[in-house]
Amino acid sequence: MKTYLLKREQNIPISLYQAWDFFSSPLNLAKITPNDMKFVVTSDYTADTKMYAGMIITYKISPLLGIKLDWMTEITHVDDKKYFVDEQRFGPYALWHHQHHFKAIDGGVHMTDLLHYAIPYGPIGRFANAVLVKGKVEGIFDYRTKAIEEMFGKL
Repeated sequence: MKTYLLKREQNIPISLYQAWDFFSSPLNLAKITPNDMKFVVTSDYTADTKMYAGMIITYKISPLLGIKLDWMTEITHVDDKKYFVDEQRFGPYALWHHQHHFKAIDGGVHMTDLLHYAIPYGPIGRFANAVLVKGKVEGIFDYRTKAIEEMFGKL
């Protein structure tokens, strides 16, 4: 199975505490996801819910052509105010392993996303990644960068 890596880094002019508070709330993911994906958290969480290792989060998404899909991730690792990892348990990918790292820097926080993913179906999946999926995943993270800048500013 061919795996792909997407790495993104962003400096945000907020405190480490504020960054962790925002990104550790499952409901905030919808705020930084493109509207055309119709992303909805279906887990019964509130705005006060904070992630923990073992947490299961379910979603409805429409990543392509308006087709609605169920997606389930598990928060597998959490080191408070340093990093957390979400892994797909059910959904469109053969592999989805997303690391979120946070580090205090002068004037704010340096955030690093490391996403390892794979598409099922062998050669068909590799072709789909080349012509469609890679661009869609990059577009989601481009949108996320802009949404975070609009909410918190740019450092």
